Amino acid sequence: MSDLELAPLQDTKIDIKLQLSALWTSTVFCYLYCDYFELFEPGKLESMLAGDMDPLGPVSQLRLLLVSFVMIVPCLMVFLSIGLSAEIGRWLNIIFGSIFTVMLIAIIPDAWNYYRAFAIVEVMLTSMIVWNAWKWPRAEDQV
Repeated sequence: MSDLELAPLQDTKIDIKLQLSALWTSTVFCYLYCDYFELFEPGKLESMLAGDMDPLGPVSQLRLLLVSFVMIVPCLMVFLSIGLSAEIGRWLNIIFGSIFTVMLIAIIPDAWNYYRAFAIVEVMLTSMIVWNAWKWPRAEDQV
């Protein structure tokens, strides 16, 4: 083979658990950066300092706990996608991926443009989570 001819690139098959974990990781990064950029919206910090969780209402321990669970789930799914058995992991990815996809779609119409951009990417990521989990390879496919 001459110096100008290159061998084909090796394409390594990535385990479904690692794929799902990477998708959840990307999703969490998008959530975090989007929430950070949200702080730059005019009036947002003042509203937060006044104890308002627009559109959820006034800050309370219960509201903060519920919002925390919304972020805890994707954070845990990064590990759970790898650490759980295939059967349980598959169903949790399908269920939580679907829930987060629907939540994100509901947010898009009333959001600022940057938020819409993040939400569209997040919808694509969570949809890929659901799709990949749904198409989880069977044991006979791996032989």
